[in-house]
Amino acid sequence: MEKALLAAEAVDEREVVELLRAMVRIPSHYPGPGEEGVVAFLEEYLRERGLRPFRQEAAPGRPNLMADLGEGEGGLILEGHTDVVTPGDEDLWRYPPYEGVVEGRRLYGRGACDMKGGLAALVAALLAVKRTLGRPRRTLRLAALADEEGLMLGVKAFIKGGFAQGFRGAVVAEPEEMEICLWQKGALRLQLRFPGKMAHGAMPYAGENPIPKAARLVLELERIQKELQETLPHPLLGPPYLTPTRLVASAGEGQMNVIPAHAELALDVRTVPGLDHRELVDRIQTLAGIQVEVLEDRPPVETPREDPLVRAAENALGLLGLPVRFGGVPGATDGTFLRAWAGLPVVVMGPGGKTLPHQVDEWVDLEEVVQAAQVYAALAVLYLE
Repeated sequence: MEKALLAAEAVDEREVVELLRAMVRIPSHYPGPGEEGVVAFLEEYLRERGLRPFRQEAAPGRPNLMADLGEGEGGLILEGHTDVVTPGDEDLWRYPPYEGVVEGRRLYGRGACDMKGGLAALVAALLAVKRTLGRPRRTLRLAALADEEGLMLGVKAFIKGGFAQGFRGAVVAEPEEMEICLWQKGALRLQLRFPGKMAHGAMPYAGENPIPKAARLVLELERIQKELQETLPHPLLGPPYLTPTRLVASAGEGQMNVIPAHAELALDVRTVPGLDHRELVDRIQTLAGIQVEVLEDRPPVETPREDPLVRAAENALGLLGLPVRFGGVPGATDGTFLRAWAGLPVVVMGPGGKTLPHQVDEWVDLEEVVQAAQVYAALAVLYLE
């Protein structure tokens, strides 16, 4: 406990704030400049502080960045992502989204909350552990990964490249108000293409209209959603959802008197533990009578409450006099794949309001970011030692 407290005290508050502000000032949305700028900055930042960062290309021009402290099996991964979503219409922002304006305890900017605040806290924690332990007996790996906001190519490449092997846990610094989140919803991205036959709108009997087929399925999905919500409630994740997000059927611009040749329906499905993805897709496919294309499959995951990583998180918060609260993640994170594919116990816990990501005037509380760095440093020492 003494070393853990020393590590927390070794966090440099000014360092955390300056690092966060510098990263927010580097646009890293995709499509757009992407992660290269912030990765290059962070790479040099770590090197200047005695670490040896290294890269992995998750996709062309989209690097993952890693840095290790110590060596040995059974270590801990500190994971965050370097990409952010687009700021949208910058005229709607109170402050320019890439200036990192500080007002009181708040730092404003795109990515401040999701999740450069958490990433800055992880980096500061890594440096604090270095000051306290030097080289720990087990590896502490910082993983700053690409494309979390897209198809999660970064964490997928990270796992496929073997960079999660030999570790026994991971902390993911997503903005969850420093709750210890052990459950994460799953997600399915589904697409259906209903066939039709073009015909004149005055003679619909000469064609085949795909729109009613798609509409009937949408109504059936409401029934299935209600059934699943009644049978699979989750106290922290909330209910599963089957949400139509796009329905496109047109014979061309301005063609209101033509039966379209096909209709495309996109579904955003959010699931909870206990809901089998394959069975659900098969059920939708049977109802639709056509093939369902699965564009993305992210399973719901959970980490056992009794896992040593969870105990380390609880003890770290308690050591610093902070409340111990448990929660669930309403969406998927990189931790989804670290748990499902790499088999690691995962705690998602980071600074920032749950509802602030992707909003105009995104901000993060600087005091909470510093506290997060202190918690991560104490947690890492407790877990590694």
